[in-house]
Amino acid sequence: MTMQAGNPIIRCENLTVGYGNEIVLRDLTLEIPRGMFLPFIGPNGAGKTTLLRAILGLVEPRRGRVVTPFADSPPAYVPQHRRIDPLYPVTLTEIVAMGLYPANGPWRKPDRDQRETMDAILADLGLAQHSTKTFGELSGGMKQKALLARAFMTRAEVLVLVEPTTELDVETEAEILEHLVRMNRTEGRTILFAHHGLDDATAAADTIAVVNHGEVRLVARSELTSFRAPVGVGEVHANG
Repeated sequence: MTMQAGNPIIRCENLTVGYGNEIVLRDLTLEIPRGMFLPFIGPNGAGKTTLLRAILGLVEPRRGRVVTPFADSPPAYVPQHRRIDPLYPVTLTEIVAMGLYPANGPWRKPDRDQRETMDAILADLGLAQHSTKTFGELSGGMKQKALLARAFMTRAEVLVLVEPTTELDVETEAEILEHLVRMNRTEGRTILFAHHGLDDATAAADTIAVVNHGEVRLVARSELTSFRAPVGVGEVHANG
């Protein structure tokens, strides 16, 4: 199959991951080339989110290993906004500025260039007029966009997103995906994300990772018409 050029930036080697007595991924071997825009699709409970969490190091493998550059170049992670405490007393601007922690540490304030970058990101995502609101005051869609903005500020080489367009309307979802595609193509960032189906996200990708109950196949977009997707792809779900 045709994939974007680039040496592997992430390797899963005989990876087995589970929770309690349940095995979610078994003996998975996968290479992800540097610079890919790669959606992970599959039915609810197929293992999409588990795989991405294992790549991030948030889930300890039962067997095998995940090889990444994250010790020297940490990734940016965008969880679903529901995983963030809505009562956390910080403003939208403060949340976005957290993306500067890898560069500035927790105490150094953004410099002029960083503030200009932040302002541009907030404007691009339609968040500028909400910058002084607390996280709890934002709508579900605005909360998710705030977490995206924080990730965009990190300058991380790898972005990992779990259902990044959850609770966004169709127009805003298209806007976010366009921003991610532009970042991938103009800046060469590797973007991995769990998504809920065969739609605009997969249309923007050359290769799609199809996850089906412990198995993962990298399928070229051109092959999707002849590839039978797992039952459940196309449904909207929050876990997987």
